[in-house]
Amino acid sequence: MAKIGVEQSLKNVQQALREKGFDVVELSQELDANGCDCCVITGLDSNVMGMQDTVISGPVIEANGLSADEVCQRVEQNLQ
Repeated sequence: MAKIGVEQSLKNVQQALREKGFDVVELSQELDANGCDCCVITGLDSNVMGMQDTVISGPVIEANGLSADEVCQRVEQNLQ
């Protein structure tokens, strides 16, 4: 199953993804995203400095305004 990095504050999303069988890694620093197929972030502090250093080649999903189920759907769509 795919390895999904999820920002620390998104506990409900982490739980929902685990229930769907994904390997969930909590993102507390940039290096945690290494090896992830997809990452889920809050989007609240995204790109404050205007820098764009890419750590993963897979999709990054912004969870701001989405329910845990909606985030799961987007993860599944992006990994197909």
